[in-house]
Amino acid sequence: METQDVQRWVEGYIRAWESNDPGEIGALFADDARYFTTPYREPWQGRDAIVAGWLDNKDEPGDYTFRFEVLAVAGDLAFVQGWTHYKEPPKHYHNLWVIRFAPDGRCAEFTEWWMTHKAMDAG
Repeated sequence: METQDVQRWVEGYIRAWESNDPGEIGALFADDARYFTTPYREPWQGRDAIVAGWLDNKDEPGDYTFRFEVLAVAGDLAFVQGWTHYKEPPKHYHNLWVIRFAPDGRCAEFTEWWMTHKAMDAG
């Protein structure tokens, strides 16, 4: 994987996040992918479970803004920093995504590390 490949994948993730379209979500992940919503929680396992988990926890389009930066790519592993701002109620999150890619460019394992930014939420 190259940085531009990861950039394109994250842009696809954002499109899927904005649309909540099962086809767009599923296209991002390998058949047997694992999606960790936090590092120590049991992952959603397999594309169908990932799509179902995503839709059960979906955000509505326009409820948030998101920006990101690809920090590093090492072989099939990428690290992406993100910043998410939810409008109502106001919440700010800092994210670190650790993404392992399958040979075909789909995600094989996704781990999301996030923390709230309380100072920004207060005002």
